Parts: sequence; C-alpha cells; structure tokens
Amino acid sequence: MITQDTIGNILSAARIEQVVGDFVALKRRGVNYIGLCPFHNEKTPSFTVSPAKGIFKCFGCGKAGNSVNFLMEHDHFTYPEALKFLAKKYQIEIEEEQQSPEKIEEQNEKESLFNVNHFAQQYFENTLFEHEEGKAVGLTYLKERGFREDIIRKFQLGYSKEDRTDFSTFAREHGYKPEYLTKTGLSIQKETRLIDRFHGRVIFPIHSASGRIIGFGARILGADKQTAKYLNSPESDVYNKSKSLYGLFYAKNSIILKDNCFLVEGYTDVISLNQSGIENVVASSGTSLTQEQVKLIQRYTSNITILYDGDPAGIKASLRGTDMILEQGMNVRIVLFPANEDPDSFARKNRAADVESFLAKNAVNFILFKTRLLLAETAGDPIKKASLIKEIVGTIALIPDGISRSIYIKECSSMMNVPEQTLMNEMNKMLRKKFSKPIPDQGKSALDEISLPEVTAPTQVEYELNSSETQEKELIRLLLLFGNEDLTPEPTNEQEPVTIKVTRFIIQDIRNDDLCFDVLLYRKIFDEMEELMKNDVIADKDYFFRHADPAIAKTAIDISILPYELSEKWEENKIFVDAESSRLMDSVCTALYTFKSRKIDQMIAENQRKMKDCKSEDEIIILMKEQFNLKNISLKINLELGRIVTR
Repeated sequence: MITQDTIGNILSAARIEQVVGDFVALKRRGVNYIGLCPFHNEKTPSFTVSPAKGIFKCFGCGKAGNSVNFLMEHDHFTYPEALKFLAKKYQIEIEEEQQSPEKIEEQNEKESLFNVNHFAQQYFENTLFEHEEGKAVGLTYLKERGFREDIIRKFQLGYSKEDRTDFSTFAREHGYKPEYLTKTGLSIQKETRLIDRFHGRVIFPIHSASGRIIGFGARILGADKQTAKYLNSPESDVYNKSKSLYGLFYAKNSIILKDNCFLVEGYTDVISLNQSGIENVVASSGTSLTQEQVKLIQRYTSNITILYDGDPAGIKASLRGTDMILEQGMNVRIVLFPANEDPDSFARKNRAADVESFLAKNAVNFILFKTRLLLAETAGDPIKKASLIKEIVGTIALIPDGISRSIYIKECSSMMNVPEQTLMNEMNKMLRKKFSKPIPDQGKSALDEISLPEVTAPTQVEYELNSSETQEKELIRLLLLFGNEDLTPEPTNEQEPVTIKVTRFIIQDIRNDDLCFDVLLYRKIFDEMEELMKNDVIADKDYFFRHADPAIAKTAIDISILPYELSEKWEENKIFVDAESSRLMDSVCTALYTFKSRKIDQMIAENQRKMKDCKSEDEIIILMKEQFNLKNISLKINLELGRIVTR
C-alpha cells in the first residue's frame, strides 16, 4: 500500500496540464487550457484544464478530476496504478512489492491480460538480444533492414523462437494461466497443448496511448507464400484494432508540437521515419482507417498528412476511407512517394534531412490531390467527367466548415473547367438531401405521417420540500473554497469580537441545531471535514480534489469549478467586480439560513403528515403546538433572509 506522504509527493509533483497534455492537444485560454474532450465526441472544445487548481473538467459530458482521476478514466488504471504511472513520469521513488504468481491470479481479468502482454514483450525482447537464435535470425534481419539498435530498443522489438511451444511453456512456468495466454492470443490451444502464435517471427509490440502493451504484430522471416507475412494479436478486452494506432505512444508529444500527424500503413514505416528523426507518425497497421482511429488523432491535432506509396490501385482504395477525416472537420494532406517506393524504403535510402524536405515539399491538399488523380482518367470522356464532378463535390460536402467548402469549390471549378455556381448548386443539393427528413410515401398526406401525442388533463405538480440538495451544495462549496478563511461574527454581547475559521463556524452552527445533510456525497465530505477539524486540520478543496474516492473528488471539483472566469481585461479596462471573499460573512450566513429554512420546511411537511394520520386528540394538540413553533422559527429565518412568508 502506498503511504499518504508518497501520494502527497506524487500529486504535488504532477502537473495536470502535462499529464492531460500527453493525451489531449491543449491550447491556452486565459489562466486555463482548453481542448477536445477525450471522453466523448465533440467538435467544439469544452474540456478545461486548470493548472492553478490541478484539475480537469469537461462541461460537455461532466467528467472531472485530478491527474490520477484522469488516468483512471482514460486508461482504466486502478488508483495504485495511476499513482505508480505518475511516480515513474516524475521520477518519484515508490515502494512496490514484487509480483508473485499468486498475486497475478488475484488480479482481475483485464489487468491479467495487460500483465501477460508485458511479460511477453520482455520475453521477446530478451530473446532478440540474448538468445543465440534471436541474435542470429531476428536481430540480423532487423539490422539488415537498416534499423539501428537504439531504434530497435526504443520500439521494444523482439523475436519469438521457432520452437512452437517455447514461450507458452516459459509463461506457464512463471505462473501465467493458460486462459490469459489464449485470451491475449499469444498462445493457441491445440488439444492438450498450447502453441505459440508468433513462433519464428520478429515481434512488434503495440502500445496504448499511455504506453501499456495491448497487443503484438509479428512478421515472418521466411519466403513461404502459404503463410501470412504479418500476423496480429486477435481482438481482446485490452486490444481493439480499430481503436488503436501503432506508434501513437511515441508520437503523441511530437504530434502536438508539430501540430501534424503523418499517417502510414505499416510498422516498419513508422520505425524508419522515426530513425530519420520524424517522430509524429502513426500507422493504421494495414487496416482501413476507422472513425475511432481518426478521433484518436484528433485529440492531438486537426492536421493529418497521409503518406502513400506509388501504387495507384492502393491509393484509390484508400481515398474512400479518407472522406471520414474531412467529415470530422480535420485538414488532410497527401504525400505521394515515387514509383516502387514506400515510406520505409524511401527513409532507408535517403538522408534524414532529405526525407523531411521531401515530405514538406510534396504535401498536397487532399481534395486537390483527389481531383487531379481522377481527372487524369476522364480525358475525352464526358460521362466519366460528370461522375468525377459528383464524387468530388460529394467529398467537399462532407466538410463541416462552410468557408472551407466555398474555397474548395472555387479551386475545383478552375481545375475541372466547370462553372463555380454549377458546383455550388450540386453541393447544396447534396447538403439538402443529407439534412432533410424523409418524404412521406405516395398516397399519404404529410399529416398522416405525424403522430399526435395524447392530450391529458394537466395534473398539479406537488412542490418537493423533501430535498435540501441545492442548499447543501452551496454550503459544501463555501467549505471547499473558503474553509480556511477567517470570519469575525458580530458578538452577541459586549465581549470582544472573536475570529473563527469558516469551516469551524459552519460545522458548529449546523451541529448546534442537530441538523444533517440528505445527499450522501455531501454528507461524506461534511463528516470528513468535521473529523479532520477535531484534529485541528482544515481540509480545503485541494485535499478533496486529491481524494482517494473518485466520486468524492469529482463532486468537489464539480462544485468548485465554473465554466467561465472573468477576463484579466476587465481590470485593464477599470471594470472591477466585488470578490466573494470580500462579502464572505454575508455569503456564509445566507447559505446557513437558507439551509435551515429548507430543513424547517421539511419538518413542517412531516409534522403535517403526522397530524393527518394521527387519531389521538392529545397527540394532535401536541403536534399543533409543534407546528406553531416550527412556523415561528421559519418566519424568523425568512425575515433574516429578507423573505415574506404568507403561509
């Protein structure tokens, strides 16, 4: 178990903008940062990171938390795992027990799959560098491909022996259960034996965005045409091919820095470009690009440059999938390599500076590239040209931004020698069709398609007095934000004024009246504050932002952070707004009176219910006296609040 002192050191060292910035492209806005939320699909940024408070908050989906909560939510870490990840990132020493086979068995299935993959990666890498077969076959192959040893180690490449059971046997000897070996796809069950899926292949580990091993790609070294050249891990609870990008873990910081992502097809393309100093590159691992993969890239940049080899058939097939990138509002460019060249071969044959220069000079806008490519096939054929025009206009219509659509229409009009208005009319027709509702079937009127709701007599809505949630929330907000501030209440007699902390004042006042909170999470925060106060510790928002209970941490953040903050320009323009801290006594007293008013309302409602159900005249008289007292108290409280009570 990690000590509280160590947890405190980790959380103090963790910079929320750095932790989140590894996964989300952030832009400064005032004192905060803003970006696209990684937890839900959005096109307008509503995800806010506050370095001063050390927290994040999405005002779209409501997710909130500190650095630890972010990692738990984003990568499904447990609380200790998130802490260990941050400790490693910020080089903080942390005591960690050696995992035993028994402990591995106790972990849940998902964590066990991660552990098996990590173990396998270490086995494959060790085999590549330490075993005779690995060095003679695997390492020799990689070096013949021109890969330097530092690059091989960076990408944690490995080798699986020709022996069809070596890894499976080794893993079982170290306590890994057969069911996890087969679920990750590392082993295949053959009757009573476990067979290594990747035997005799060079291994390419596939990482999540946070660096965890989620799967493997493996390349055969022989020339057997009956065997697949590349073999990938099957889908599992930790590996979803359509939601993963090879190399993203190594590329994300460079993608943010360069504000561009190079997209290639294979593992070796990524590795060769990295060796040439181009790190902002990822691969779709030989599959058609998916919407999930596009959204992964969009977290870091709005610019994608796709690198194609010189195969025309392959390019045309890929173009169909590229439209979805435009639909996400991203900017797409294309780089076409010379005939018989791909990113891997081109990077190996040319100096790093020449590769970088080639990519910069040959990047062409996707729509213009597609227009030129298809236009060359339509020479002298008006039918084909008409079909091309519809296809290009259809692509432009996918772009969400109207200004960008207009610019592309103008460019394509010039290239295809077609009037701009003709293209615009065609595009508008497509847009109307896309967003219009289906036309009713013939023979039916439009009214027939409309189902009218049944009209029922309106019912009287009973005013809910049994919840003090709003009032409790306001008190918790004051405790979190101002709990350590001093108050000086007016003395009730001639005694000298006494200074008291906001936390102590609120808690004592509520407890003196023997009141409690209805909402469980607010009650937990309040009770914990009270316990800490008994030991002269005033817990503020920072304490609860870092709370081990994610629900409490999220609640504290939700209450404390607002979607808008006053711009610094207000003061520059001599516009001053009273800070809440300057009228803190009024805010605290108002919150307490409002809370008590609601509690009294609850008591009055409960007392009325008792009188209604009561059969004894003596008890009714007692309840009526109680009701009279409660209403007098309610009257006094509401007078303090400046309210007029008519009931």
